[in-house]
Amino acid sequence: MIIISCGNSVDIAKKLAKQLKVKYSPLTVSAFPDGDIYLKFNTELKGKKVVIVQSFQPHSDMSLFDIVFAAETAKDLGAKKVILAAPYLAYMRQDKRFNPGEAISSRIMAKLLNGCIDKIITIDPHIHRYKSLKDIFTISTKKMTANLVMADYIKKRIKSGVIIGPDWESYQWAEEIANKIKFECTVFKKTRFSSRHVEEEMIKPVELKGKNVVIVDDIISTGHTMIEAAKKARKMKAKSVMAIGVHGLFVENGLKKMESYFDSIVTTNCIEHKTNKIDISPLLLEELKKEK
Repeated sequence: MIIISCGNSVDIAKKLAKQLKVKYSPLTVSAFPDGDIYLKFNTELKGKKVVIVQSFQPHSDMSLFDIVFAAETAKDLGAKKVILAAPYLAYMRQDKRFNPGEAISSRIMAKLLNGCIDKIITIDPHIHRYKSLKDIFTISTKKMTANLVMADYIKKRIKSGVIIGPDWESYQWAEEIANKIKFECTVFKKTRFSSRHVEEEMIKPVELKGKNVVIVDDIISTGHTMIEAAKKARKMKAKSVMAIGVHGLFVENGLKKMESYFDSIVTTNCIEHKTNKIDISPLLLEELKKEK
């Protein structure tokens, strides 16, 4: 087995190689003067299992192209099997044609990977309208969750806590984490007036006064949904408000906008960011051990 990375998730790739006692070999990825991708492996691949460890952020478009080029090249160089370990899998949110003429990007992304990858391992993909990854992937898939490591992080730091999902889509994470650590749990109903104007209403009444509130979501993008939930918790006299996200995108200066509403903002290292406090590499390690 050889662990490689296209430039993202380098720390996780190195950790996995060390723990699996296999070679880590970074790819050479650059561009020709006209902008075309230049990609080169720096180790012998013939007969080997190749694990590409690569989140789709930053630069989701280039990450997808790099993965496809790397996988196709690995196969061409004689790799026995190509596995993609993508802590963050992009393009999953466009899972239907919301408006006439739109691309269903999740299906296009999956079609590209189906043609060059043998197995995909990912963490908390944004599955909403799909029942599972099998709805779009024809290859072997493994969907893992960061719920347990997030629950452990919260349990060690928070007492008298309430877990909140800022919308229905996030409630599956919030509820499972709350059940693991025996915290109360509720969800806010999100009314979206625009991509940047969101209002929140508590669905299941829970007393927040004097409580330490943890708002949990799979993806923190602009931060607007989390901010509206935090505002609601502050109005209800919460003692403290923490944000925890599996995938911290923080686009449009999202982190800076969130900072004044939260006592702390924490993410897993699925996407490398300064808010990373929760390590998901043990989850990937558990699955990759089966491939050795």
